[in-house]
Amino acid sequence: MSLERPTAPDPYALLPATGSFTVTSTDVTDGQQLPTSAVHGSAGGENTSPQLSWEGAPDGTRSYVVTCFDPDAPVPGGFWHWIAVNIPASVTELAAGAGAGDASLPGEAFHVRNDFSSRDFGGAAPPQGDVPHRYYFVVHAVDVEALEVDENASAAVVSFNLAFHTLARAIITPTYRH
Repeated sequence: MSLERPTAPDPYALLPATGSFTVTSTDVTDGQQLPTSAVHGSAGGENTSPQLSWEGAPDGTRSYVVTCFDPDAPVPGGFWHWIAVNIPASVTELAAGAGAGDASLPGEAFHVRNDFSSRDFGGAAPPQGDVPHRYYFVVHAVDVEALEVDENASAAVVSFNLAFHTLARAIITPTYRH
């Protein structure tokens, strides 16, 4: 089954402009197909968050938020795969598998519920035969040590808070088609 439809716009181009810095990964490459390790178990993958490292965050960065968002999901609001908040400013890398749960994150960082309704990383799982999906792995440099959210916050509430506290974003966007 093919869901012939246009690709969604870049969701971050729709937000107020911020600074930028660099994110890289030993597991995923911008514009390239995700490895099976980062694919959800329901789609035959291992459901493991990729390794991410970043550099060049602006002065004034007091913490980070790491997210993964799929704007190409066949629903009006896209699909949140990962939201890890309050990562200490001293951290510049998350190892592969850091999305396994709160114990996998540094310091007082924690996960909020993704659109799989779990508090961890949920890998790619687009409908079979759908258009290629883009997975925006974003490291947000934040101007406060902790967003005023808890583990029960929605991705929308975290995003709303980020609109007021993001100094810069580092983005890597692999794709996946099942």
